[in-house]
Amino acid sequence: MTHSKDYIDIGEAARRSGVAASALRFYESRGLIRSIRGTGNRRRYHRATLRRIAILRIAQSLGLSLREIEQAFDSLPDSRTPNRRDWTRLSSRWGRQLDRRIDELQNLRDRLSGCIGCGCLSMKNCALYNAGDAAANLGSGPRYLLGDRPSADEQA
Repeated sequence: MTHSKDYIDIGEAARRSGVAASALRFYESRGLIRSIRGTGNRRRYHRATLRRIAILRIAQSLGLSLREIEQAFDSLPDSRTPNRRDWTRLSSRWGRQLDRRIDELQNLRDRLSGCIGCGCLSMKNCALYNAGDAAANLGSGPRYLLGDRPSADEQA
């Protein structure tokens, strides 16, 4: 049995979460949050959904993609709102992802003066000494900035 005091309408959810109603509808279309339909077919969200929206906003502010957030939420039993144990697990997982991104950003920062990341690393006269256009064999784009390393021959 659902109690009406346990649910809030979309306007109140938007106001309390700081997220536009259109964003709530978008999140719902992606399966990140759920609503029930009330009088006049208006969306109503369980109050616990506010916690889920807060976690969603935190994850987005950390630079996580909606796909990464969806995967994390999909790992929750019955698509429930994360509890303390869930949050510990999710934040640990996201922390590892953020550590990798921080490493990538520091690498980019350290090499930025030699390369603007434009994909020019297949040029023979690149500031990162891509002699013989060897980086082209690794794929498209700024290969060394994406984490590939030049071979010993290239560094010589």
